[in-house]
This record gives sequence, C-alpha cells and structure tokens, in this order.
Amino acid sequence: MLYAIIATDVADSLENRLAARPAHLARLEQLKAEGRIVLAGPHPAVDSVDPGSAGFTGSLIVAEFDSLEAAKAWADADPYRAAGVYVDVVVKPFKQVFP
Repeated sequence: MLYAIIATDVADSLENRLAARPAHLARLEQLKAEGRIVLAGPHPAVDSVDPGSAGFTGSLIVAEFDSLEAAKAWADADPYRAAGVYVDVVVKPFKQVFP
C-alpha cells in the first residue's frame, strides 16, 4: 500500500538539511531502485523552485510500504530526523487516484 510521509521542518533548518541531504537522497534512491517511490520532494519556503537562503518548510514522500508500521519505521530512520531538520512527521495511508 502507498503511504504519505509529510514532514515539517524546524525554523532555520537549511544548514542541517544540506548537511544530511546526501544520506537522505541515498535512502530515496533505494526506494526508487526497488520501484516503491511515487514522488518525493521538499516544500520551498517561498514561491520559487530554488528558494535560496529561504530554505524549505518540509517534505513530502509518497511510497509503497508493507504496512503503516513499516512506513513509520522508515520515516523515523530518515537522516533528516537525526539531523534535527524535522520538527514533526506524519505518516498516513495514501490512495493514489491520479495519474
């Protein structure tokens, strides 16, 4: 089943986010290699693809996991959590309608 992982950044998280980004992306690449990822990306803090020093306010990942518990465990192990980037992470089932 698909699950949405919706994370909210702490204020001024850009430096920690950039430091943990390679490890974060490596985990997403693994999901991609397994054919389990639907989409993933950050929420820019301003209305721009490249927010520069404004940074990001959070992230969204939609991916396939065996269970809600497995999705939560995966989210809990995210390098952004360990680096203090996220203040809150919500994981919930997701039903894809489009495309």
